[in-house]
Amino acid sequence: MLTIYSSDHRLHHGVELKDGVVSESFEKPARAETVLAQVMATGLGDVIAPKSYDRSAYIGAHSERYVEFLATAWSEWMETGRTCQALPLVWPVSGLPSHELPQFIDGKLGFFSMDAGSPINAGTWGAVCASANSALTGADRLSTGSRAAFALCRPPGHHAGREYMGGYCYLNNAAIAAQRCIEQGAKRVVVLDVDFHHGNGTQEIFYDRSDVLFISLHGDPAVSFPYFSGYADERGVGAGEGFNLNLGLPKGTAMTEYEAALRLAGSAIARHAPDALVVSLGVDTFEHDPISHFRLRTPDYLRIGATIARFGFPALFVMEGGYMVDEIGINAVNVLLGFEGKV
Repeated sequence: MLTIYSSDHRLHHGVELKDGVVSESFEKPARAETVLAQVMATGLGDVIAPKSYDRSAYIGAHSERYVEFLATAWSEWMETGRTCQALPLVWPVSGLPSHELPQFIDGKLGFFSMDAGSPINAGTWGAVCASANSALTGADRLSTGSRAAFALCRPPGHHAGREYMGGYCYLNNAAIAAQRCIEQGAKRVVVLDVDFHHGNGTQEIFYDRSDVLFISLHGDPAVSFPYFSGYADERGVGAGEGFNLNLGLPKGTAMTEYEAALRLAGSAIARHAPDALVVSLGVDTFEHDPISHFRLRTPDYLRIGATIARFGFPALFVMEGGYMVDEIGINAVNVLLGFEGKV
């Protein structure tokens, strides 16, 4: 299987506000480096750099003004004389009446953010572009006949919505890839999100569309980030009604329960009969992940990959979460090896 990887991910390494303390983010460069090392150690396949894309390729999944914000936020922050990482100060919660985009950077940061876990620094824009370009390169490979590809994206993307960043995510790599597949001629696409956390951003982007079916297996949002999306009654609106499937699972979920949910996802995928399958590949479902609470074990990821292969559709795997750095490479690559039948 081809892997698409850019070392530009190292340009971004941030802090986050968690447990009342600003500290080093769990989302760190070592995550991608560990996965790459395992790709090479297992002989999974060739590793290439992503192609370059104009930022207009991100429009569709995201709005033009949001992409412009990401491209210019650091320079606007620096113009205020601040050199620390940029985090939002205030958010436009439902009780505040104004929906106008503020002119000052502090207001813009809150307007375009869902949390204080996605800082912007000097290298953020370069890193997120390289991440999105990896997904776009993988989508183009599927569009030209490849059976599978792996976009080793970092930063991840599935929490980023049409006009907001959050949960370590800035550009929604999986959504950008799905949109690219549609633009390249696919009639129907499925985004299957197997990250522990609900892919709220991907859901929001495609919520009113019938050409992209979104399915997410995730921790019960009543007790799991992002808390405010991921419930079973979120099924889409308008043309998208019935094209959004959330399979929330309880604390302590192990492979038996997880595999049953994955089979339900497979039935929905078969009914949609997609031209391409985009898999948001998070492995923070691992039993020792520091910010999650499922109980999947390393061999289980081989079974997940084999199950996805049996769905029978061309697949682009897009790297999302997984924060137990010592095991993220083994677990992520096990999914790919399982898909390839190398078990």
